[in-house]
Amino acid sequence: MAAKENNVPLSKVLLSVDGKDVNKKYIEIIQEEDIPIVCKNSSTHKKRLMPFKTLYDNKENFWQVPDGAWTYYLSQEDYEKLKEKAILKQGSWDKEVPAVQNPIQNAPPKKEEKKKDAETEQGYGDEYKTIKEMTDQQKVERLNENKNRLDELLNKKDVKQEVVTEALVDTTKSAALINHSALENAIYHADDVAKKLTQDLVDSTYEMVKSSAQLISEDIFKNELMNTMVEKSNGTVIQHMTRVYLNGIAFLSYYNKLVSGSSAIQKMRINFAAEYRKYYHTLLPHIGIDDINLERVFYGGMRAITPEDYMKWAVGFLIHDIGKAPAVEYHEGGSSYDRNIVIDHVKQGFKYTTTKTNYPKEASLIVGYHHEYYGDSDGYGFFRAYLANYRKENPGARPDYCISYELDPILEYRTLAYFPAKVLEIIDVFDSLTDPHRAYRKPMTSKEAIDMMREEFIVKRLKLDPILFDIFAMFINEKQKK
Repeated sequence: MAAKENNVPLSKVLLSVDGKDVNKKYIEIIQEEDIPIVCKNSSTHKKRLMPFKTLYDNKENFWQVPDGAWTYYLSQEDYEKLKEKAILKQGSWDKEVPAVQNPIQNAPPKKEEKKKDAETEQGYGDEYKTIKEMTDQQKVERLNENKNRLDELLNKKDVKQEVVTEALVDTTKSAALINHSALENAIYHADDVAKKLTQDLVDSTYEMVKSSAQLISEDIFKNELMNTMVEKSNGTVIQHMTRVYLNGIAFLSYYNKLVSGSSAIQKMRINFAAEYRKYYHTLLPHIGIDDINLERVFYGGMRAITPEDYMKWAVGFLIHDIGKAPAVEYHEGGSSYDRNIVIDHVKQGFKYTTTKTNYPKEASLIVGYHHEYYGDSDGYGFFRAYLANYRKENPGARPDYCISYELDPILEYRTLAYFPAKVLEIIDVFDSLTDPHRAYRKPMTSKEAIDMMREEFIVKRLKLDPILFDIFAMFINEKQKK
């Protein structure tokens, strides 16, 4: 549709009768009715629909701030719907407050803003408001300050564990909030412009993660001080992102030490037929069961993670929920659980990290692939659409391996899963089950969570990787004993 013919400029729609003040009544209806906004790119002239609330939460007067990239409209049909709803609601408005010419100055307390503030607190905490108001340069400077703080600790001897832990929690939380805020801003720009705007931030994030990863020890998982410090944030989303990042890096360190010793792999090889073969044969049914072995599970063999991959995956762990809205539940089963909203966070995160930023491809793939669940119907993610299209174009393609440490075998459908994404699936579910602030169920103990995950996510329906899960269970058990 041509915008001039069938769409109405949002700036015109939201001006009150006197042509000066914002029509708050129309804003209220647009949000209540979930009327979408037509966003037109000034350069490409392409259009897309966006929820008004998403744009409004990011910048209340977004339609009045020309940035040269986007203009905003309501479809003519939605505009007529809006006017009809306004007429129907006029009676209730009149009862609430006297009719006035300037609704901004004379309106009652801003209920919507209070709701939004509460939602922000629940998801990202009070600090997020401050970070959103920073300029891009200030965000980069904050990341560099975080890196310098970590580097100072790396260069010191005999630093107290509580000092290191506090620095890791603070810098992780700050980096996650900064990256989420930056991506929120980037989506309103053309792809090439967005990538230029976020380049310094991506580079600074990567450098900070390199310093952070060197300080994270395996013991941080059982560090009660870490859990206490994480809970100082009043945002449940940022608490989750912080825990998953720190524990995820700790697990990768544990994994590397384990597989570097030949005895661990040899033991799995000896027990493979009895303990694992049946699971992997269901994933690779076209391969004879006797040919299903450890080398079929791990493309190129089970091995330690390279330092380069380690850092790229660490970035992916940090930003894995970058597309998540503030109040989204983390695990299936809550009364407030909305699958469509949850699925959307993976799609949006993968889409925008690949089109609007220059994060490592490995990190973006982790964002979009960490709820894949080996193709189970409970899984989801933007990457599924890619695989479906690949299979359509290559009808004879079929994977001969389960997990790859590299990208190419994934993109060419030679393997079913990406190693860091399968690791993150396990840590993500475990954290959601043991989260002390779960909204709909009492948090589980570590043992209860491991037992539940084994039964529900492996035995009953194969979603998590059995070998990686067993290594994770070993990791948990060892840390609990200390």
